[in-house]
Amino acid sequence: MAALPSPDDERSDENDLPSFPGDAALRGVVRGWIDSLARERRMARNTCEAYAHDLRLFLIHLDRRLGTPTIPRLVALKPRDVRGFMAARRAEGIGGRSLMRELAGIRSFGRHLEREGHGSIAALGAVRSPKVERRLPRPLPVEAAVATTRSESRPDDEREPWVLARDAAVIALLYGSGLRISEALGIARRDAPTPGQDEVRVLGKGGKIRSVPVLPAVSQAIAEYLAACPHPLPPEGPLFVGVKGGPLSPRIIQYAMASLRGALGLPESATPHALRHSFATHLLARQGELRAIQELLGHASLSTTQLYTRVDAARLMSAFDAAHPRAGRAA
Repeated sequence: MAALPSPDDERSDENDLPSFPGDAALRGVVRGWIDSLARERRMARNTCEAYAHDLRLFLIHLDRRLGTPTIPRLVALKPRDVRGFMAARRAEGIGGRSLMRELAGIRSFGRHLEREGHGSIAALGAVRSPKVERRLPRPLPVEAAVATTRSESRPDDEREPWVLARDAAVIALLYGSGLRISEALGIARRDAPTPGQDEVRVLGKGGKIRSVPVLPAVSQAIAEYLAACPHPLPPEGPLFVGVKGGPLSPRIIQYAMASLRGALGLPESATPHALRHSFATHLLARQGELRAIQELLGHASLSTTQLYTRVDAARLMSAFDAAHPRAGRAA
């Protein structure tokens, strides 16, 4: 089977339509589709180029197997023709996520063709999108996760002490209670978990409210922030505020984590959301019950939480390979 052009070899300008296989009528429709992506749907240039490239690959495949592509031939395609393209791309090493994106571009053209009154490419709707394996979360080591919650870990000496205390309190909530960053920043002042309180109510995805436990170290970090914060914090207002007293932006906490990555030598994967993954993975490693972890994280489905069992299994196998005398050796 002849190899399809790779994206790097086949980049084409949106006006380079002679490089598209097909008769003049089809190329005219392609030109109109590309123009509509940029002008009507206001897609970024890179997205337009990617969609055009994906359609071009599809037309090249059809040209090799069915002859010169035309509008009637596209409308008459069978599901097996689309599956043949998918199989060819898989044979070239294209992953499910990339193939899904390619099909999205081709289906976009199919919808344009139908809107323009040329008929529907029914085969595109009859083929299922490829399954995409969910990516495993990337937790931090326990020591690194704990280090991110300490005020003294912050490398920026120019920032005010109350700001450093605020960042430490937010990050302590992310790791200590497994919150999403939006959940932590959505806590009202009246609901602040201060020393003596062992839980906090948060508003999660889908408008669902849940209670999560708060460790003494986390409530202490919040108390230190409250004692240092120079702004008035009305009960109905947000618990965490910016330097001018307004609601704190998630970008500020992302910036704080980026600074910590440099100071602590952490990988790029050490993001605020990685602290939530670390919370779940470390609980599981300490014999945490999966259903309880699901409730703590606010996952609607247990299958989402079960991703962490795969993370823990990978960790165990890594430890086995590093420590077992026969690991990596022929039997």
